[in-house]
Amino acid sequence: VQLQASGGGLVQAGGSLRLSCKASGFYFSRYGMLWYRQRPGEQREMVAGITEDRNPNYADFAKGRFTISRDNAKNTMYLDMSSLRPEDTAVYYCKRDSTVGLWGQGTQVTVSS
Repeated sequence: VQLQASGGGLVQAGGSLRLSCKASGFYFSRYGMLWYRQRPGEQREMVAGITEDRNPNYADFAKGRFTISRDNAKNTMYLDMSSLRPEDTAVYYCKRDSTVGLWGQGTQVTVSS
């Protein structure tokens, strides 16, 4: 049972990235899923979530710039990020929305000014 996040990297301000979270070992389609991030020196915060029915919700800072989606056939969740800002620099984590939490290992996103 695991989540594997990927897709991070170095991008200039204003650029875009797509993060992926590949799930294995459980029935992915039965769970809501979440993206979190942890900026340097700060606590982990929620970025976006998506329900089993594909209903999304976003933190205020993500609205209009980030899009969460999922492909149940591929057991994968995505986070499309655009208009990136230096303050979006963080380690991004995916998480299964369940009583027994399951976290991915994180992927680093660095936005240069």
